[in-house]
Amino acid sequence: MSVPSAILQLICPDRPGLVSELSGWVAANGGNIRHADHHTDLGAGLFLSRIEWALEGFGLPRQSIAPAVAALARRLDGEGLLHFSDAIPRAAIFVSRQEHCLVDLLWRVRAGELPMQVPLVVSNHPDLRELAEGFGATYVHVPVAAADKEEAEAAQLALLRQHGIELVVLAKYMQVLSSDFLEALGREPAQVINIHHSFLPAFQGAQPYQRAWQRGVKLIGATAHYVTEELDGGPIIEQATVHVSHRDEVEDLIRKGRDTERLALARAVRLHLRRQVMVYRGRTAVFD
Repeated sequence: MSVPSAILQLICPDRPGLVSELSGWVAANGGNIRHADHHTDLGAGLFLSRIEWALEGFGLPRQSIAPAVAALARRLDGEGLLHFSDAIPRAAIFVSRQEHCLVDLLWRVRAGELPMQVPLVVSNHPDLRELAEGFGATYVHVPVAAADKEEAEAAQLALLRQHGIELVVLAKYMQVLSSDFLEALGREPAQVINIHHSFLPAFQGAQPYQRAWQRGVKLIGATAHYVTEELDGGPIIEQATVHVSHRDEVEDLIRKGRDTERLALARAVRLHLRRQVMVYRGRTAVFD
């Protein structure tokens, strides 16, 4: 197993010398930098940085790094987030009846491609219980109807707390999360990633493949994004595309689209887990 590393994500007002100051701070504490990526958003006047360094030989004890990072961020009038590469977050996967994204994620977790645990799968249908339990996850069926959506979401939030969930992945969960649900999650440690079956911002909402076929598009795709109150409007993490032709029917678009959905969602989750995504002003910088 590789030596654990610390990962700093920092956003602050741009000014000369920031790269030198950040790398100098790591070096002054005996750190060996593994990766350093920076971006300046000229329009916003912001500097974004992701620096990863080995914990072995670092001069600060692990429990002292977070306060030191907070002091560094304050000095730069910015915001900093600290992560550790050996942290394995607990994730819940929300799903409806379609299994392809669920199977792909669970297989990648088992194969060691995605550094997370999946102790919980939540669905508004009972269909995929055997599949999820075959991968060792607890499967909970929470029916959702318009008349009792509030009660259903309260039950889901209780499950997330019970299982210590830090990340929620919507793997073809064909329900819109309410603003109250998202607000409650904001007070919890969980974050939410969704897969939408179109190349956003094109064909938002329901039945995007049918509408794409009607328009005669030659390229379809899938978009993985963080979930916000705006339907399919959250910050985009990853997108995948595939060519289609005039010979393809709607069923062909759906079949081809499933491949892009699996790929875009798996890539997005991996980028999130590796702390390569930074969200600011409703958009993302992805240091891949």
